[in-house]
Amino acid sequence: MRDRRTFLKKTLATTSILLPTGLTRAFGQSQHHGKGGKFKPLILSTWDHGMPANDKAWEVLMETGDLVSAVEEGVKITELDMDNLSVGLQGLPDREGIPTLDASIMKGDGSCGSVAFVRQVRHPISLARKVMEATPHVLLAGEGARQFAIAQGFPMEEEVLSPKAEEAYQKWKVESKYKPIINIENHDTIGMIALGVDGKLAGSCTTSGLAFKMHGRVGDSPIIGAGLYVDDEVGAATATGLGESIIRICGSFLIVELMRQGRSPQEACEEAVKRLIAKNEKDIKDIQAGFLAINKDGEYGAYAVQQGFTYAMHYEGGKDLLNAGYKL
Repeated sequence: MRDRRTFLKKTLATTSILLPTGLTRAFGQSQHHGKGGKFKPLILSTWDHGMPANDKAWEVLMETGDLVSAVEEGVKITELDMDNLSVGLQGLPDREGIPTLDASIMKGDGSCGSVAFVRQVRHPISLARKVMEATPHVLLAGEGARQFAIAQGFPMEEEVLSPKAEEAYQKWKVESKYKPIINIENHDTIGMIALGVDGKLAGSCTTSGLAFKMHGRVGDSPIIGAGLYVDDEVGAATATGLGESIIRICGSFLIVELMRQGRSPQEACEEAVKRLIAKNEKDIKDIQAGFLAINKDGEYGAYAVQQGFTYAMHYEGGKDLLNAGYKL
Protein backbone atom coordinates (compact mmCIF):
# COMPACT_ATOMS: atom_id res chain seq x y z
CA MET A 1 0.00 0.00 0.00
CA ARG A 2 2.90 2.33 0.82
CA ASP A 3 4.41 1.71 -2.62
CA ARG A 4 1.02 2.53 -4.17
CA ARG A 5 0.80 5.84 -2.29
CA THR A 6 4.39 6.72 -3.23
CA PHE A 7 3.64 6.01 -6.88
CA LEU A 8 0.51 8.17 -6.76
CA LYS A 9 2.27 11.08 -5.12
CA LYS A 10 5.19 10.99 -7.55
CA THR A 11 2.85 10.76 -10.51
CA LEU A 12 0.59 13.51 -9.26
CA ALA A 13 3.44 15.90 -8.57
CA THR A 14 3.88 16.41 -12.29
CA THR A 15 0.45 18.03 -12.52
CA SER A 16 0.85 20.55 -9.71
CA ILE A 17 2.54 23.15 -11.91
CA LEU A 18 -0.49 23.46 -14.14
CA LEU A 19 -2.50 25.71 -11.87
CA PRO A 20 -1.63 27.73 -8.77
CA THR A 21 -4.21 27.36 -6.01
CA GLY A 22 -6.83 30.09 -6.00
CA LEU A 23 -5.74 31.66 -9.30
CA THR A 24 -9.37 32.33 -10.07
CA ARG A 25 -12.59 32.14 -8.09
CA ALA A 26 -15.23 32.60 -10.75
CA PHE A 27 -15.78 30.29 -13.65
CA GLY A 28 -17.64 31.85 -16.54
CA GLN A 29 -16.34 35.31 -15.74
CA SER A 30 -12.73 34.11 -15.57
CA GLN A 31 -10.09 33.09 -18.03
CA HIS A 32 -9.37 29.59 -16.97
CA HIS A 33 -11.55 27.30 -14.91
CA GLY A 34 -13.54 25.00 -17.17
CA LYS A 35 -11.81 26.28 -20.28
CA GLY A 36 -8.22 25.12 -19.88
CA GLY A 37 -5.95 22.75 -18.03
CA LYS A 38 -5.97 19.01 -17.65
CA PHE A 39 -5.85 17.38 -14.22
CA LYS A 40 -5.32 13.80 -13.08
CA PRO A 41 -6.57 13.02 -10.54
CA LEU A 42 -9.48 15.44 -10.35
CA ILE A 43 -12.55 15.58 -8.13
CA LEU A 44 -15.54 17.84 -8.79
CA SER A 45 -18.68 18.15 -6.71
CA THR A 46 -21.70 20.40 -6.56
CA TRP A 47 -22.31 23.38 -4.28
CA ASP A 48 -20.45 24.80 -1.29
CA HIS A 49 -20.81 21.56 0.65
CA GLY A 50 -18.64 19.97 -2.02
CA MET A 51 -15.53 21.37 -0.34
CA PRO A 52 -15.59 19.18 2.81
CA ALA A 53 -16.92 16.27 0.75
CA ASN A 54 -14.02 16.63 -1.68
CA ASP A 55 -11.56 16.86 1.21
CA LYS A 56 -12.66 13.43 2.40
CA ALA A 57 -12.78 11.97 -1.10
CA TRP A 58 -9.27 13.23 -1.83
CA GLU A 59 -7.99 11.76 1.44
CA VAL A 60 -9.48 8.35 0.62
CA LEU A 61 -8.14 8.46 -2.94
CA MET A 62 -4.62 9.30 -1.77
CA GLU A 63 -4.68 6.56 0.85
CA THR A 64 -6.21 3.77 -1.21
CA GLY A 65 -6.29 4.70 -4.88
CA ASP A 66 -9.91 3.49 -4.88
CA LEU A 67 -12.12 5.89 -6.83
CA VAL A 68 -15.40 4.24 -5.86
CA SER A 69 -14.62 4.40 -2.16
CA ALA A 70 -13.50 7.99 -2.60
CA VAL A 71 -16.78 9.16 -4.13
CA GLU A 72 -18.78 7.15 -1.60
CA GLU A 73 -16.95 8.36 1.49
CA GLY A 74 -16.86 11.92 0.18
CA VAL A 75 -20.61 12.36 -0.09
CA LYS A 76 -21.19 10.53 3.18
CA ILE A 77 -19.78 13.66 4.83
CA THR A 78 -22.69 15.64 3.36
CA GLU A 79 -25.20 12.95 4.33
CA LEU A 80 -24.18 13.52 7.96
CA ASP A 81 -24.07 17.34 7.86
CA MET A 82 -26.77 18.55 10.26
CA ASP A 83 -26.65 22.03 8.73
CA ASN A 84 -27.58 20.64 5.32
CA LEU A 85 -31.31 20.48 4.68
CA SER A 86 -31.20 18.92 1.22
CA VAL A 87 -29.11 15.77 1.75
CA GLY A 88 -29.48 13.03 4.36
CA LEU A 89 -32.11 12.19 6.95
CA GLN A 90 -31.80 15.68 8.44
CA GLY A 91 -33.08 17.09 5.14
CA LEU A 92 -36.42 18.77 4.61
CA PRO A 93 -39.26 16.22 4.49
CA ASP A 94 -42.02 15.54 2.00
CA ARG A 95 -45.48 17.02 2.51
CA GLU A 96 -46.35 14.19 4.93
CA GLY A 97 -43.44 15.21 7.17
CA ILE A 98 -41.29 12.19 6.21
CA PRO A 99 -37.71 12.47 4.92
CA THR A 100 -37.16 10.13 1.96
CA LEU A 101 -33.80 9.71 0.30
CA ASP A 102 -32.38 8.94 -3.16
CA ALA A 103 -28.82 8.04 -4.19
CA SER A 104 -26.76 6.51 -6.99
CA ILE A 105 -23.19 5.43 -7.60
CA MET A 106 -21.48 4.42 -10.83
CA LYS A 107 -18.16 3.16 -12.18
CA GLY A 108 -16.75 3.84 -15.61
CA ASP A 109 -17.12 0.21 -16.64
CA GLY A 110 -20.90 0.53 -16.49
CA SER A 111 -21.39 -0.96 -13.02
CA CYS A 112 -23.99 1.07 -11.13
CA GLY A 113 -26.46 0.96 -8.29
CA SER A 114 -29.13 3.23 -6.90
CA VAL A 115 -31.88 3.51 -4.31
CA ALA A 116 -34.98 5.67 -4.35
CA PHE A 117 -37.69 6.67 -1.89
CA VAL A 118 -35.71 5.19 1.00
CA ARG A 119 -36.61 5.79 4.64
CA GLN A 120 -34.59 5.40 7.84
CA VAL A 121 -31.21 4.75 6.17
CA ARG A 122 -28.46 7.12 7.29
CA HIS A 123 -26.22 6.54 4.26
CA PRO A 124 -28.24 5.84 1.10
CA ILE A 125 -25.05 6.15 -0.97
CA SER A 126 -23.62 3.10 0.79
CA LEU A 127 -26.87 1.23 0.20
CA ALA A 128 -26.67 2.16 -3.50
CA ARG A 129 -23.16 0.69 -3.59
CA LYS A 130 -24.50 -2.52 -2.05
CA VAL A 131 -27.12 -2.69 -4.79
CA MET A 132 -24.32 -2.34 -7.35
CA GLU A 133 -22.05 -4.95 -5.79
CA ALA A 134 -24.39 -7.46 -4.14
CA THR A 135 -27.43 -7.71 -6.43
CA PRO A 136 -28.15 -8.30 -10.13
CA HIS A 137 -30.22 -5.09 -10.15
CA VAL A 138 -29.52 -1.39 -10.66
CA LEU A 139 -32.34 0.28 -8.72
CA LEU A 140 -34.22 -0.66 -5.55
CA ALA A 141 -37.00 1.56 -4.22
CA GLY A 142 -39.19 2.14 -1.20
CA GLU A 143 -39.95 -0.75 1.13
CA GLY A 144 -37.92 -3.14 -1.00
CA ALA A 145 -34.83 -0.96 -0.60
CA ARG A 146 -35.45 -0.76 3.15
CA GLN A 147 -35.76 -4.56 3.43
CA PHE A 148 -32.53 -4.96 1.48
CA ALA A 149 -30.83 -2.47 3.82
CA ILE A 150 -31.93 -4.48 6.86
CA ALA A 151 -30.71 -7.70 5.26
CA GLN A 152 -27.34 -6.05 4.61
CA GLY A 153 -26.99 -4.96 8.23
CA PHE A 154 -27.81 -1.28 7.87
CA PRO A 155 -29.27 0.11 11.11
CA MET A 156 -32.74 1.63 10.84
CA GLU A 157 -32.71 5.18 12.19
CA GLU A 158 -35.56 6.66 14.20
CA GLU A 159 -37.89 8.57 11.89
CA VAL A 160 -37.74 11.95 13.61
CA LEU A 161 -37.16 15.27 11.85
CA SER A 162 -34.03 17.25 12.68
CA PRO A 163 -34.71 20.47 14.62
CA LYS A 164 -34.14 22.68 11.57
CA ALA A 165 -36.28 20.50 9.33
CA GLU A 166 -39.06 20.38 11.93
CA GLU A 167 -39.09 24.16 12.20
CA ALA A 168 -39.23 24.58 8.43
CA TYR A 169 -41.96 21.94 8.09
CA GLN A 170 -44.19 23.60 10.69
CA LYS A 171 -43.83 26.94 8.89
CA TRP A 172 -44.65 25.30 5.55
CA LYS A 173 -47.81 23.68 6.92
CA VAL A 174 -49.36 27.09 7.52
CA GLU A 175 -50.00 27.40 3.76
CA SER A 176 -49.03 23.90 2.58
CA LYS A 177 -48.04 25.31 -0.79
CA TYR A 178 -45.39 23.68 -2.93
CA LYS A 179 -43.13 25.74 -5.16
CA PRO A 180 -39.51 25.06 -6.16
CA ILE A 181 -37.05 27.58 -4.74
CA ILE A 182 -33.90 27.98 -6.79
CA ASN A 183 -30.51 27.78 -5.05
CA ILE A 184 -32.22 27.05 -1.73
CA GLU A 185 -29.64 27.73 0.99
CA ASN A 186 -27.02 27.68 -1.77
CA HIS A 187 -27.04 23.92 -1.78
CA ASP A 188 -29.02 21.01 -3.07
CA THR A 189 -28.20 17.48 -4.13
CA ILE A 190 -24.51 16.65 -3.89
CA GLY A 191 -23.16 15.08 -7.05
CA MET A 192 -19.48 14.08 -7.19
CA ILE A 193 -17.41 12.87 -10.16
CA ALA A 194 -13.78 11.79 -9.99
CA LEU A 195 -10.97 10.93 -12.39
CA GLY A 196 -7.96 8.85 -11.35
CA VAL A 197 -4.37 9.01 -12.54
CA ASP A 198 -5.05 5.89 -14.60
CA GLY A 199 -7.91 7.58 -16.48
CA LYS A 200 -10.63 5.59 -14.72
CA LEU A 201 -13.77 7.41 -13.55
CA ALA A 202 -16.45 7.10 -10.88
CA GLY A 203 -19.31 9.19 -9.54
CA SER A 204 -21.89 9.45 -6.78
CA CYS A 205 -25.07 11.41 -6.14
CA THR A 206 -27.24 11.67 -3.02
CA THR A 207 -30.16 13.81 -1.89
CA SER A 208 -33.24 14.11 0.30
CA GLY A 209 -35.04 15.52 -2.72
CA LEU A 210 -37.32 18.49 -3.06
CA ALA A 211 -38.65 19.95 0.16
CA PHE A 212 -42.35 19.22 0.79
CA LYS A 213 -42.66 17.06 -2.34
CA MET A 214 -45.53 14.62 -2.82
CA HIS A 215 -44.98 11.42 -0.86
CA GLY A 216 -43.33 8.97 -3.25
CA ARG A 217 -41.76 11.57 -5.53
CA VAL A 218 -38.36 10.60 -6.93
CA GLY A 219 -36.04 13.04 -8.67
CA ASP A 220 -33.08 12.67 -10.99
CA SER A 221 -30.43 11.68 -8.42
CA PRO A 222 -31.04 7.90 -8.43
CA ILE A 223 -31.79 7.74 -12.16
CA ILE A 224 -28.69 6.56 -14.01
CA GLY A 225 -28.28 8.86 -17.00
CA ALA A 226 -30.20 11.74 -15.41
CA GLY A 227 -28.46 12.72 -12.17
CA LEU A 228 -25.27 10.75 -12.87
CA TYR A 229 -23.52 8.98 -15.73
CA VAL A 230 -19.96 7.63 -15.99
CA ASP A 231 -18.14 6.01 -18.92
CA ASP A 232 -14.40 5.28 -18.86
CA GLU A 233 -14.26 5.60 -22.65
CA VAL A 234 -15.45 9.21 -22.52
CA GLY A 235 -16.00 10.92 -19.18
CA ALA A 236 -18.49 11.57 -16.41
CA ALA A 237 -21.25 14.04 -15.59
CA THR A 238 -23.54 14.82 -12.68
CA ALA A 239 -26.46 17.15 -12.16
CA THR A 240 -28.16 19.19 -9.46
CA GLY A 241 -31.33 21.23 -9.26
CA LEU A 242 -34.94 20.53 -10.16
CA GLY A 243 -34.92 16.80 -10.92
CA GLU A 244 -37.93 16.76 -13.22
CA SER A 245 -36.23 19.19 -15.60
CA ILE A 246 -33.07 17.09 -15.63
CA ILE A 247 -34.89 13.79 -16.17
CA ARG A 248 -36.69 15.23 -19.21
CA ILE A 249 -33.41 15.54 -21.10
CA CYS A 250 -31.48 12.62 -19.52
CA GLY A 251 -29.01 15.35 -18.62
CA SER A 252 -25.90 13.49 -17.48
CA PHE A 253 -26.09 10.88 -20.24
CA LEU A 254 -26.61 13.64 -22.77
CA ILE A 255 -23.44 15.40 -21.64
CA VAL A 256 -21.34 12.23 -21.83
CA GLU A 257 -22.67 11.47 -25.30
CA LEU A 258 -21.91 15.01 -26.45
CA MET A 259 -18.35 14.56 -25.19
CA ARG A 260 -18.20 11.25 -27.07
CA GLN A 261 -19.04 13.20 -30.22
CA GLY A 262 -16.13 15.56 -29.61
CA ARG A 263 -17.56 18.35 -27.47
CA SER A 264 -15.46 19.61 -24.60
CA PRO A 265 -16.92 19.15 -21.08
CA GLN A 266 -17.75 22.85 -21.01
CA GLU A 267 -19.45 22.80 -24.41
CA ALA A 268 -21.42 19.70 -23.43
CA CYS A 269 -22.66 21.28 -20.18
CA GLU A 270 -23.73 24.43 -22.03
CA GLU A 271 -25.62 22.41 -24.65
CA ALA A 272 -27.40 20.43 -21.93
CA VAL A 273 -28.54 23.64 -20.25
CA LYS A 274 -29.75 24.97 -23.60
CA ARG A 275 -31.84 21.85 -24.18
CA LEU A 276 -33.20 21.87 -20.62
CA ILE A 277 -34.39 25.45 -21.04
CA ALA A 278 -36.09 24.56 -24.32
CA LYS A 279 -37.94 21.63 -22.71
CA ASN A 280 -39.01 23.64 -19.64
CA GLU A 281 -39.49 27.08 -21.18
CA LYS A 282 -42.88 27.78 -19.56
CA ASP A 283 -41.60 27.55 -15.96
CA ILE A 284 -37.92 28.27 -16.49
CA LYS A 285 -37.80 31.36 -14.26
CA ASP A 286 -38.52 29.07 -11.29
CA ILE A 287 -36.03 26.38 -12.30
CA GLN A 288 -32.39 26.02 -11.39
CA ALA A 289 -30.34 23.15 -12.74
CA GLY A 290 -26.59 22.80 -13.02
CA PHE A 291 -24.18 20.28 -14.53
CA LEU A 292 -20.58 19.22 -13.93
CA ALA A 293 -18.50 17.17 -16.36
CA ILE A 294 -15.03 15.63 -16.66
CA ASN A 295 -13.58 13.92 -19.72
CA LYS A 296 -11.05 11.10 -19.64
CA ASP A 297 -8.22 13.55 -20.42
CA GLY A 298 -8.86 15.58 -17.26
CA GLU A 299 -10.65 18.53 -18.83
CA TYR A 300 -13.76 19.72 -17.02
CA GLY A 301 -16.76 22.02 -17.33
CA ALA A 302 -19.67 23.45 -15.37
CA TYR A 303 -22.78 25.38 -16.35
CA ALA A 304 -26.20 26.24 -14.94
CA VAL A 305 -29.54 27.66 -15.96
CA GLN A 306 -29.31 30.58 -13.56
CA GLN A 307 -26.71 32.39 -11.52
CA GLY A 308 -25.74 30.98 -8.13
CA PHE A 309 -24.51 27.45 -8.87
CA THR A 310 -21.19 26.80 -7.14
CA TYR A 311 -18.93 23.79 -7.40
CA ALA A 312 -15.85 22.45 -5.65
CA MET A 313 -12.72 21.33 -7.43
CA HIS A 314 -9.83 19.36 -5.90
CA TYR A 315 -6.62 18.63 -7.79
CA GLU A 316 -3.01 17.92 -6.92
CA GLY A 317 -1.61 21.10 -5.39
CA GLY A 318 -4.85 22.87 -4.61
CA LYS A 319 -8.59 23.17 -4.32
CA ASP A 320 -11.14 25.82 -5.27
CA LEU A 321 -14.75 26.74 -4.72
CA LEU A 322 -15.97 28.22 -7.97
CA ASN A 323 -18.98 29.95 -9.48
CA ALA A 324 -20.32 28.21 -12.58
CA GLY A 325 -21.30 30.12 -15.68
CA TYR A 326 -25.01 30.39 -16.40
CA LYS A 327 -27.42 30.97 -19.30
CA LEU A 328 -30.19 33.23 -17.96
